[in-house]
Amino acid sequence: MPLHPTLSRVTQNIIERSAPTRHAYLTRMRQARGKGPNRAHLSCSGQAHAYAAMGEDKATLASTSAGNLGIVTAYNDMLSAHQPFERFPDLIRRAAREAGGTAQVAGGVPAMCDGVTQGEPGMELSLFSRDVIALAASVAMSHNTFDAAVFLGVCDKIVPGLVIAAQAFGHLPIVFLPGGPMVSGLGNDEKSRVRQQFAAGEVGREALMEAEMAAYHGPGTCTFYGTANTNQMLMEFMGLHLPGASFVNPNTPLRDALTIAGAQRALSLSDLGTAYTPVCDILDEKAFVNGIVGLNATGGSTNLLIHLVAMARAGGIILDWQDFSELSSVTPLLARVYPNGLADVNHFHAAGGLGYMIRELLAAGLLHPDTQTVGGKGLKNYTQEPILDGDTVIWREGPRDTLNDKILRPVASPFQATGGLSRLAGSLGTAVMKVSAVAPEHRLIEAPVRVFADQEAVKAAFKAGDLTGDVIVVVRFQGPKANGMPELHSLTPMLSILQGRGQKVALVTDGRMSGASGKVPAAIHVSPEAKDGGPIARLRDGDILRVDAKAGALDILTEGWQDRPLPEPDLSGNEHGLGRELFASFRSVVGAADTGASIFGGDT
Repeated sequence: MPLHPTLSRVTQNIIERSAPTRHAYLTRMRQARGKGPNRAHLSCSGQAHAYAAMGEDKATLASTSAGNLGIVTAYNDMLSAHQPFERFPDLIRRAAREAGGTAQVAGGVPAMCDGVTQGEPGMELSLFSRDVIALAASVAMSHNTFDAAVFLGVCDKIVPGLVIAAQAFGHLPIVFLPGGPMVSGLGNDEKSRVRQQFAAGEVGREALMEAEMAAYHGPGTCTFYGTANTNQMLMEFMGLHLPGASFVNPNTPLRDALTIAGAQRALSLSDLGTAYTPVCDILDEKAFVNGIVGLNATGGSTNLLIHLVAMARAGGIILDWQDFSELSSVTPLLARVYPNGLADVNHFHAAGGLGYMIRELLAAGLLHPDTQTVGGKGLKNYTQEPILDGDTVIWREGPRDTLNDKILRPVASPFQATGGLSRLAGSLGTAVMKVSAVAPEHRLIEAPVRVFADQEAVKAAFKAGDLTGDVIVVVRFQGPKANGMPELHSLTPMLSILQGRGQKVALVTDGRMSGASGKVPAAIHVSPEAKDGGPIARLRDGDILRVDAKAGALDILTEGWQDRPLPEPDLSGNEHGLGRELFASFRSVVGAADTGASIFGGDT
C-alpha cells in the first residue's frame, strides 16, 4: 500500500523544517561513534574504579572486546509500575553473561507518581521531573564505560525524560524495557462512578478509598489508557521496545524472558558487532510521525503533545502541533480503552493489541514501514507477538482480526474516522483537546466564562452551587512559567456532574489535564500562557468564549478584551514547600508548552 499523501506531506515538512538542527545533531553523533568503544579511552585507574565492585565480571570488563551494558533504572517501590524493576538488574546481568558480555547499573533516575500528587503541591514538580530525569540519566551514562544500554521506565514523565537522555547518547544502542500493566482490578466505569458519587457528596471517603484500592491493587502500570500506557505504545510504534513487549504483565515468565531478550538484543546492536543500530538511526523523522499516528489511532494522552515535541527536539527534529492536527485528520480511531471506553489495557492487549493496530495502519499506508527499530529493519516486525518456547521468547505472527470489536477495530470500520486529538487556535491562542472520549454533541460550546486562579477555587465554587447554567471554567496561571504546569485532573468528576445535569460545560486552561482527560471538553496547554501575557490572562467573568473542536477554533467573542491591563497575580504560594523553591530556575527558563515546555531550549 502506498503511503497516505498526508503522511508523506507532513513527514516531508518536518524533514525540511528540521534540516539544519537535525544535520548538526547527526554530525555530533557520528563524531561520538568515531571515538570507538568507550572503555578503551579510559585510563587504567578509571577502569579500575569502574570495575572494582564487579566480582566475577571483572576480568570480562577489563577486556574491551566484550560488550558492557549500562542499566539506567527508574526503580522505586512507591510507583506500582516501577516496583517490578527491582528484579530486573539481576535478570539483565545474567542475560549479559550468557551473551559473553557484562552489565552494570549505571545510575538511577527519580520517578514520581502523578496519581499520588494530583491536586497537591507536588504536582507542580511533575512536568519538571521529566527534564530532571533526562539530566540524571545523562549523569549515569557520562562515565563513558558502556557499549550499549537498557533504560527501565514506564510512567508519565519518566519515558520522555529517558528518551531525551537517549538522544544525547544517540550514538549508542539503547533498548527500553517495560514492566507491564497490573492485572485487571475494579472496572474503570465503576471506579469513575464512585468518584462522581464522592464529588457529589453521595458517598463518604471510606467508599471512595475501597474503590480506589480495588482499582489500583498490585504491581504494574495503572490499567487505564493514560500517559504511562501511551508511553508504552509509543515505544513500540517508534521501535525502542521489542515487538509486543509493552503490555505483558509483571512477574510472569514471558515478562522475564522479554527482559532477558531485550538486554541481549541491546548488546548485539553495539558497535562491537556487525548489526550496529544506534538510537540516532531509530528516532528519525519517520519514527516520530509513526508515533503521532499511534497517538491518534489509540486516543492517547494529551501530555504527549508536549513530550513528543521535547523528545524530538532532543534529536534536532522540530515538531509542531499542526503536524499532530493534520495527521489526526486522516488517522482513524481504532481503540476504545478507558477513558475512551470501558475496557482496560489488558482487554485491549487480549483483543489483538498494538500488533493488530500496526498491521492495520501499515496496510492502510498510515505508517512508515521502513523505519529502523531495535527489532530489526522495518515496522512489520511489530505485527508479531512474543510467546514462550521453553524459557526462551520467540515471535510469531500476531492476530489478523480483532478479537473484540467493542475494543479494537480495523481501519475499514473505525470508532471514528479521525484521530483522538484536536488542535485549537484563535484569538485566545493555541490549545489542544483530547476528543476521543468527548461525544460529538459536546465538541462545540459557546458560553460565558468563570475565571479561577487555581483548581481549589473551582472546587469551592462547585460545592457552593455557583456553577450554574452553561459555563466554561477557565483556570489560568497554571502554565510552566507560572507554577510548573500541573495536571488539573481532579476537576474531572465535578465537571462531569455538571455535564450530566444537562449543562453545557468546558474547561479552558494553560495547565495540563493528563492522559485521563474524559468526556468533558477540555482545551488545555493554552499558549501563550497567562504568565507570559497570553490573552487568557485578560479574561473576566462573563466573557463569552467559543470552544470548537470541530472547526479547531478557540476564540474570545467579547469585544474590548485586548485593551484590558494585564493582571498581576500573587504567585508566591507556588514558590516554596515540597522542594518547589529548588525549581525557581526551571520556572524562569522553561519554554512554552507548544515547544515542549523544556528547560533545554530549542536545539537540545
